[in-house]
Amino acid sequence: MEVRVDKYLFAMRIYKTRSIAAEACKKGRVTMNGVQLKPARTFKTGDVFSVRKNPVTFTYKVLQLSENRLGARLVSEYLQDITSQDQLELLEMARLAGKQGRDRGTGRPTKKDRREIETFFSDDYFLDTLDDDDEE
Repeated sequence: MEVRVDKYLFAMRIYKTRSIAAEACKKGRVTMNGVQLKPARTFKTGDVFSVRKNPVTFTYKVLQLSENRLGARLVSEYLQDITSQDQLELLEMARLAGKQGRDRGTGRPTKKDRREIETFFSDDYFLDTLDDDDEE
C-alpha cells in the first residue's frame, strides 16, 4: 500500500489541512534524502522524510500507512519522530525566546495599571499628598 505525501502529512497531524501540506511540499519544505517531495509522490512503510518548520527540521520514519486523519494518541503507532537532539534544542531555544513577553509600559495598560492611573489622577490623591507635606 502507498499513500500520497500530502494525505499522509495531513493524516499524521503534521499539518492542519491537506492543502497546507500540499503547499509545504510545493515550497520545498518536505524532503526525503535531500530531494524535495511533490504532493502526489507516495510514501511506503520504512521511508524517512524531513519537514522543515522554521527554525527546526523535523525528521520522521513511516511505521504504518493511513489516508484517514488519526487521533493524536494513535499517531505514534504510525509515525516515529527521529528528530536529532540539536534540532530539538533549537526548538526549545525558540520557545524560550518567544516567552519573553512585552516590556512593561508598552502596549495597553493592564487593569492594575489602569487603577493606579485613576488613583493618581483622582483629586483625593493630590489632597492626601499635600496634607502629608503640610505636617512637616
